[in-house]
Amino acid sequence: MTYKLLLVEDDAEIREIITDYFTQKSGETFYVDSAGTGVEGQDKCMENEYDAVLLDIMLPEVNGFTICRELRKNSDVPIIFITARSSEDDILHGYHLGCDDYIVKPFSLAELYAKVTALIKRAKGTVRNDYMTVGSIKLNPFHYEVLVGNKEVILAPKEYTILKILMENVGRIVSRENLLIRVWGYDFEGNDRVVDNHIKKLRKSLGAASNQIKTIIKRGYRMEGKNEKR
Repeated sequence: MTYKLLLVEDDAEIREIITDYFTQKSGETFYVDSAGTGVEGQDKCMENEYDAVLLDIMLPEVNGFTICRELRKNSDVPIIFITARSSEDDILHGYHLGCDDYIVKPFSLAELYAKVTALIKRAKGTVRNDYMTVGSIKLNPFHYEVLVGNKEVILAPKEYTILKILMENVGRIVSRENLLIRVWGYDFEGNDRVVDNHIKKLRKSLGAASNQIKTIIKRGYRMEGKNEKR
């Protein structure tokens, strides 16, 4: 089976890199259609059916937020924003408009490929349950949902991202530097104390499950609890 993707990105080099990677890694299972402007991307969305749409936000003519909003009026196609805009307001706005994931540049091509593949499988009904479970914490990476026990917990984007990284590395120490780079990016000018502050907020939100996040002095943090995938 061939999956058809639409990549809306005004940077020609990024379009080429993503297209080549998906084509080569999938053995041509993925066909990547592309658009260099917002108008072109919007027109292609109206004229064709895709298995997933990858959207930049800062596009000529029509921005990615507008395309997402219009697309969600009549389509449930998986949408991933790929953008340099990393503010919490932008991330929350993207999810409010109905995106399935939000990736900040620079990003890992392998991670993008994995996310697209998982989203398409879910949309096609080949994945029955998307929850990652560690102890009493459940996280659904495709619905931006966190549960402690059976109660939903609302997290700010950066706390959510930190929790997801820790859960993906359960039992392993994740350094402050690692978290700083993955959550705030290489160009962040602050220090790693910002990580400690967000961990504090995360623990407060997790309530009784906060003790699953252990501080490893001078090294970083470790998530504890049995790791399950359902």
